[in-house]
Amino acid sequence: MTLATSDTKTIAVALTGASGMPYGLRLVECLLAAGCRVWLLYSQVAQIVARQEMDLSLPARPFDVEAQLSARFGAAPGQLRVFGREEWFAPPASGSNPPDAMVVCPCSMGSLAAIAAGLASTLIERAADVAIKEGRKLVIVPRETPFSVLHLENMLRLARMGVVILPANPGFYHHPQSVGELVDFVVARILDQLGVAHALMPRWGEDSSAGRGEE
Repeated sequence: MTLATSDTKTIAVALTGASGMPYGLRLVECLLAAGCRVWLLYSQVAQIVARQEMDLSLPARPFDVEAQLSARFGAAPGQLRVFGREEWFAPPASGSNPPDAMVVCPCSMGSLAAIAAGLASTLIERAADVAIKEGRKLVIVPRETPFSVLHLENMLRLARMGVVILPANPGFYHHPQSVGELVDFVVARILDQLGVAHALMPRWGEDSSAGRGEE
């Protein structure tokens, strides 16, 4: 894998405390494989969820997470950067240096509510606020069921601001044979929103026997 160039897309990915950590980490993996720069933000509860759902221990220090995931996904030097929850001098905290797009995946209902209300008590919330005010694409991947009226109202409020609400709802028309293929269905939809090329699954109307893979 080669080092990303100056015209490469920079995508901020935030992992929050909702169930669905495989979606977020697979997204990071695919973005890196596509040659994107990734700025990774994660909440304290996301560390708990990663351990519970994937038996993955995310260290408390961002530098250690950066080293761990760079090795895990084969990232080029400098391609993946990880920032702490209150690292206010991180690039995504300012509109002078925003990413090209941001994805909150998985997104807890608490994070959703904070973003909808314009709060900025953590770097994740501030980065989302920056994405909205700077007119950058923001994709929210909520993982909750059922949705309460409050959840739906928060999503509607964000959608009216131009935020993409992309629930982690995999389809079955591609005849998935594994949990990984269900995860890839959702990740593929996220990558489509970001304009990042992939070959995670055949598209509707394409030959489903063509096979699955990753560019």
